[in-house]
Amino acid sequence: VIKCKAAVAWEVDKPLSIEEVEVAPPKAHEVRVKIVATGICRTDDHVLKGSFPNIDYPVIPGHEGAGIVESIGEGVTCVKPGEKVIPLCLPQCGECSSCLNPDTNCCLKTHLYESQNLMPDKTSRFTCKGKAIHHFLWISTFSEYTVMPDSAIARIDDDAPLDKVCLFGCGFSTGYGAAINTAKVKPGSTCAIFGLGGVGLSVVMGCKSAGASRIIGIDINKDKFTKARELGATECINPQDFKKPIQEVLVEMTGHGVDYSFEVIGHTDTMVAALASCHMNSGTCVMVGAPPSGSQLSFDPMLLFTGRTWKGSIIGGWKTKDSIPKLVSGYMEKKFNPDVLITHTLPFEKINEGFELLQSGK
Repeated sequence: VIKCKAAVAWEVDKPLSIEEVEVAPPKAHEVRVKIVATGICRTDDHVLKGSFPNIDYPVIPGHEGAGIVESIGEGVTCVKPGEKVIPLCLPQCGECSSCLNPDTNCCLKTHLYESQNLMPDKTSRFTCKGKAIHHFLWISTFSEYTVMPDSAIARIDDDAPLDKVCLFGCGFSTGYGAAINTAKVKPGSTCAIFGLGGVGLSVVMGCKSAGASRIIGIDINKDKFTKARELGATECINPQDFKKPIQEVLVEMTGHGVDYSFEVIGHTDTMVAALASCHMNSGTCVMVGAPPSGSQLSFDPMLLFTGRTWKGSIIGGWKTKDSIPKLVSGYMEKKFNPDVLITHTLPFEKINEGFELLQSGK
């Protein structure tokens, strides 16, 4: 058993509490990892607010990390102690109908199909003050040491900088892949991205690398526009600057709506606006932002009847175990640079300050 620090969410709507936890050794087909760096993603904020589905508290959140294998359980062959790894918030078991289909990536071991609040044997590897603490998406990267099944880990390049490539565990891969894999953006096309946070900016990078000729960034926080332009947005607009709905603005700007729109916020009203802003027949709208659990959509079905396509995208459509190591290798070859998405680097003890920066749009 290893004793270390972890950030525990004891209950909904309370800040994280840095606690000493005990981390049990890995059982068969499990891996214990020393986490070196972790990103803070809006989904972790949803966990703190109680708007992520089927979470049990107390829980150790965090799902965008990178680290080094400390030890492995019986039967683990994909990683060895000392290797650099990225924990996978979407597993790839290699055996389910999604994993066996070359065109799909949402492994049926995902939390959205079957809870990942405990290890596969329905027990926890974390205890704190004598109490079992739940895992989050099997990986709980807000702990100095964490345990996950071997379907939820990928070995990466030995020389990859862990404080940068942790973003490949969720944010960068999710946005970049939504453009490349899910939308399959074509050269010369027009794209609109609703929400210019870390994931939205990664969509901008994906659209640019796919050769889109017009990339329109949309956000109510105009402080996001400089970075969006640096990364490839050709123009940026703030919906609050217009009297009319944003979808009407986009249809006017383009003459007929955009070819591809991306909702990267997770609000139902912007999901419908993003759908309405793409071409009535050939337009594709991709849902990237996680909707709050229990929300319902209300929209005019005529929007789809004319031929639009509305798609979801989870972790950018990547088969995680196969693809994330390749994305990291691409980063090492300087094919893309998500480093620009990192605005602040804080010591672990200041994790709640990180959430304040996220909530304030900084």
